[in-house]
Amino acid sequence: MQNACETFIALIESGEFYEAHEVLEAHWYPRRFEKDDETLLIKGFINASVSFELMKKGRAEPALRTWRVYLKYRPLLERLESRSLPLYRRVDKSFGTTPEQLFRT
Repeated sequence: MQNACETFIALIESGEFYEAHEVLEAHWYPRRFEKDDETLLIKGFINASVSFELMKKGRAEPALRTWRVYLKYRPLLERLESRSLPLYRRVDKSFGTTPEQLFRT
């Protein structure tokens, strides 16, 4: 997961949002029916990258809906017990404040 998150961050920072989504989806998809906090948080990260891709394509309304899914899972960062938590916090920080400004959430 370390390599996937590092790659995800690099792709987000370079504006390659669809590609970022693909990197984490490869790890999340086999676990998609699990409802543990870590799996749900990864789902949230995927939704954030999809939201950016939709915004890039000028699809503001679907981007906002998808961003709200990310916001639903973001609080898991506060209660998650995982040795990957510092890495997940770096993923979260890679999103910056731009989405909040774009979507005014």
